[in-house]
Amino acid sequence: MTGPTYRGEDAEMADYDIIFVGAGHNGLTAACYMAKAGKKVLLLEAKDHVGGGVVTTELTLPGYYHDEHSTAHQLILGNPMITQDELGLMSKFGLEYRYADVALAAIFIDQTSISVYKDLDRTCQSIAETCGDEDAEAYRAFAKASMAMLPMFVNGLYSPPLPMGAFMAMLDQSEEGRDLFNAMQRSTLDIVCQRFKSDKLRLLLARFITENLQMPDELGTGMGAVLWPGLVHTFGLAQPVGGSGKLTDAMVRALVSFGAEIRCNAQVSRIHSSGGRATGVELADGGVITARDGVVAGLHPAVLRRFVEGVPEPVLQRGERVTQAAFSVQVSHYALKEPARFIAGGDAQKGVLLEMIDTVKLSELLDDFDQLRRGRMSARRLAGGGDMAINDPTRAPAGGGIFYGVQFAPYELEGHDASYWDEVKEAEADKTLAHYQKFISNLTSDNILKRVVHSPLDMERHSPNSFLRGDIHGCAPYFYQTMAHRPTADYGNIAVPGVEGLYLVGPFMHPGGGVFGGGRAAAIRMMDDLRMDFDRLIG
Repeated sequence: MTGPTYRGEDAEMADYDIIFVGAGHNGLTAACYMAKAGKKVLLLEAKDHVGGGVVTTELTLPGYYHDEHSTAHQLILGNPMITQDELGLMSKFGLEYRYADVALAAIFIDQTSISVYKDLDRTCQSIAETCGDEDAEAYRAFAKASMAMLPMFVNGLYSPPLPMGAFMAMLDQSEEGRDLFNAMQRSTLDIVCQRFKSDKLRLLLARFITENLQMPDELGTGMGAVLWPGLVHTFGLAQPVGGSGKLTDAMVRALVSFGAEIRCNAQVSRIHSSGGRATGVELADGGVITARDGVVAGLHPAVLRRFVEGVPEPVLQRGERVTQAAFSVQVSHYALKEPARFIAGGDAQKGVLLEMIDTVKLSELLDDFDQLRRGRMSARRLAGGGDMAINDPTRAPAGGGIFYGVQFAPYELEGHDASYWDEVKEAEADKTLAHYQKFISNLTSDNILKRVVHSPLDMERHSPNSFLRGDIHGCAPYFYQTMAHRPTADYGNIAVPGVEGLYLVGPFMHPGGGVFGGGRAAAIRMMDDLRMDFDRLIG
């Protein structure tokens, strides 16, 4: 089966400098930089469309544009790819971001809420109204400290990471750095309980940090808790107009303009190497395509053994022991006749990331996570979501709504293997629908036109070489799997040991899962190896 092919005027059918295995957003990012630098680039994507987890499709009904995975863009907003428009995505290739008035919000079962704005004063006012002045001022101090930490951290997110020893030494040179190092050893639960008295503020912060698919009491997750306010109040939160996949569309246009070629339904079965160097790929149909400069692969280290020879056995084994997230997600997509009406009202319903929390007690939230870690779905759902048409009416027909619901779920339910999800995912989605109906008055049968449900197993099926065990962030973001040790110390510098010219990109690599534009770091590393001047490219 021949899939869509996107080809620039300078592309040829063979004879490439760099071949990309997979066309997720990280691979697309790296490919854009390499093609802009003049390299002849080919991207091979096994699916019938590109973008990986950054895709928007008419998943339910015509005219309803759903984000299948990522929906909110935050971490990419600090990437020079966006801040400096290094690839021309916004000035030339049609990407338009709409920045949210309410970045994040939580609605509690008593219909009180907290809204988090980019503006710190408005955020503190919302916290004061629900949690009191003392916690509002504590949050203000917490956020300002986070914003002070951010520059030394953000600079390393979009470039190859420093060696871990050098990074630790850098942190030890300042008070802010030492505070961040301290947080890296702690849990999110430690951080929020030390700093705030109100359970509602603790709940809000704990739930947002666990969106990274980590337990609130897991040691080594505190880094996210202390950096998150700085990111929100510095960069805000945004969505591409028309859906998350509009970022992918802009990168495809850029690649075509730069002379690259993209082939869909092109399954790579092997990466060829000779003399310890990657030389090209073999397709499932037996075709071989060569590459002069190297291969960039969106392959999780746990599956690398199946694709290439020459990687040292200890390196392969350590890659196969990478820790995946403790849980996954089940996502329900709803096409609605009219937009969702939230019982709480006010600004909270505008939150791009909106948590609907079925308790006002932190202890009950922790009980629910304990159920999750044992492979059970708790009666109180750990769920969030929102109506994407509230902030972007282009996503649905006039007067319509498009609800995106996400609940945390085990990859394997207790007593069953993952295949059991095919039997129960609709029934579990019905139970989560009942949860949403506690917060939304019109998420009812007369307003729901169609629903599509994706289980944790479906997440893995969507990207079997990246979303292992339904981990849409590639691997767990614990301290021992961050920076130059993500996903392991062997692969942390982006190049694959033992096979010169082979590089990895994906959510399992630095800087992490989510929409980072992390492929920029891979492009820098590859250009360094090829003795090309990255600064001149973007200057």
